[in-house]
Amino acid sequence: MRYKPKEQKRPKRVINKNGQPQDRRSTKSSSVSSGFYYSFLTIILLLCLVQITISAVLNISKIISYKAKIVQITKTRDAAKALNEQLQDNIKNFSNVAGLEAIARNNLKMSSEDEVLVIINTPKEEEKETKNNKLIGFRKHD
Repeated sequence: MRYKPKEQKRPKRVINKNGQPQDRRSTKSSSVSSGFYYSFLTIILLLCLVQITISAVLNISKIISYKAKIVQITKTRDAAKALNEQLQDNIKNFSNVAGLEAIARNNLKMSSEDEVLVIINTPKEEEKETKNNKLIGFRKHD
């Protein structure tokens, strides 16, 4: 086996669009400028990615809050519908004579012409307690 000396590397020849050989120095400067260009584009793309991520998170949180508001408004609407139905039933019930008579007897303490109304007032327990507390406050202690 023979020892082969290493061949000396020759610089590659770069040819322009015009077909003329290009200097090696100009390719180095263009590679530096293209490296800077790619770095700049990478930074811009990363910033865009961060912005998209933040926007997605904010949109998801808005969607969640809007869905909660929709549920709350739906519950309020259903409660209002139930109240409206109840009020309509009350209007139907009170539009006849029997309903009006029941209101007059129970709430307004009225009676018809041939009836006698007797009202017996019983004091409530709260009123009794307040009267007893007032009496205790005026006692003299020796």
